[in-house]
Amino acid sequence: MRHGSIPGAAGRVRPLTLLGDPVLHTPCEDVTDFGPELARLVEDMFATMYAARGVGLAANQVGEGLRVFVYDCPDDEDVRHLGHIVNPRLVEADGVVLRGPEGCLSLPGLEAGTERYDSAVVEGVTLDGGPVRVHGTGFFARCLQHECDHLDGRVYTDRVRGWRRRRVLRAAARAPWNDGSRAS
Repeated sequence: MRHGSIPGAAGRVRPLTLLGDPVLHTPCEDVTDFGPELARLVEDMFATMYAARGVGLAANQVGEGLRVFVYDCPDDEDVRHLGHIVNPRLVEADGVVLRGPEGCLSLPGLEAGTERYDSAVVEGVTLDGGPVRVHGTGFFARCLQHECDHLDGRVYTDRVRGWRRRRVLRAAARAPWNDGSRAS
């Protein structure tokens, strides 16, 4: 029997912010109010992430310019990591740099080979303001770096170079979700 609630069960699915929206390209502000609105945002973010079949979601991907992200992501050993981090800071990214397929809920249906470290540590706080330190390896390390990038106003295409970058940006320009006003 489960103890506690399932993340997102009481949340509402919010519209996803898509590539080109200014909120995705602006560094997010630190959270200063740890009240019920923050708890509701995190619950909505879990609901939205699950509805979109993602493994991580940053607040600016639902239009909120706050430093918060949620995750439900396996590592390379298929160990599940589930949680949220408020005011996260990537304090360590090291190990081997690997290029792997990376997608994003703000660029639905697209992916590109993106270089990331295979180990990452993020520090921040919980909804209650208690300290949290999360260490990820493999795919989970990629997720942590990806979400921290979002909160710094970057998307994964900002890390892709050469023909891979040109290919994914061309695909984004032709994507059915792109209304023609989106820039990279």
